[in-house]
Amino acid sequence: MSKVFISCAVTGSGDTAKKHPDLPKTPKQIAKAAIEAAKAGAAIAHIHVREEDGTPSRRLELYKEVVDRIRSSDTDVVLNLTTGMGGDLDIGQGKDPLEFGPLTDMANVMERIANAEKFLPEICTLDCGTLNFGDSSVITVNTPNDLRKAAKRLQEINVKPEIEAFDLGNMWFGAQLYKEGLLNDPPMFQMCLGIPWGAPATPLAMQAMKDVMPKEGIWSGFAISKNEMPFVAQTVIMGGNPRVGLEDNLYLEKGKLATNAQLVEKAIRIVNDLGVSTMTPAETREKLKLKNYK
Repeated sequence: MSKVFISCAVTGSGDTAKKHPDLPKTPKQIAKAAIEAAKAGAAIAHIHVREEDGTPSRRLELYKEVVDRIRSSDTDVVLNLTTGMGGDLDIGQGKDPLEFGPLTDMANVMERIANAEKFLPEICTLDCGTLNFGDSSVITVNTPNDLRKAAKRLQEINVKPEIEAFDLGNMWFGAQLYKEGLLNDPPMFQMCLGIPWGAPATPLAMQAMKDVMPKEGIWSGFAISKNEMPFVAQTVIMGGNPRVGLEDNLYLEKGKLATNAQLVEKAIRIVNDLGVSTMTPAETREKLKLKNYK
């Protein structure tokens, strides 16, 4: 592979706002971070939104402001909106497991993709399975029936799903969606490694996912925390496209908090040292056959 595209996940929805004083939280900050990442060399900006206090949000008006700010800027970047919010089930810890806990946030699958329907990004994520997400009582729920409904609707509105694979079965089901004709060519996959308790951040886990991915697939990969930069190299070596950003890792080096742009710049240095160059947003659109560029 002579060229790769770099994605930057600028804020995420994790409990990271308390750990990084400059984590982007407001729509203005999130849009600014995406623009800065693009200027640093990222082709794709992966977007979550948050309330002003840093708590994760699904509010469409927040997405609208972020999208409008990025699209009205003079900086080109491919937009990738999350649809992962709204699938959290906090299993009751008392006698009745159906007395769901305070972290529960469950929404109809069509509500979960409403931001993609309304704002027509070129890409949106599609988390392709149910997972013990974190080390407590929360599971993230994505059923086969709901995933088929979402994939069909995204196909109708020409938004490319980025199949998020947190474990091997997620990738297997993403391949099944492609087999059923619910993903257009080329299907796009994201290998998400190191999130408890999905796939570990190991080359073997990445290879296993690659082995079940359709041969037509184009894929990205990342690992969280201290494994972020080693897996930039690992992803490129294995034929994928790396992702970085404050959603996945807060530090530029031990003890030094990062910005999104700094993480992109560091990733590009690693990519270039491997003898590989990076794609522009325009080249990325062509490679992925994206539709809704505005």
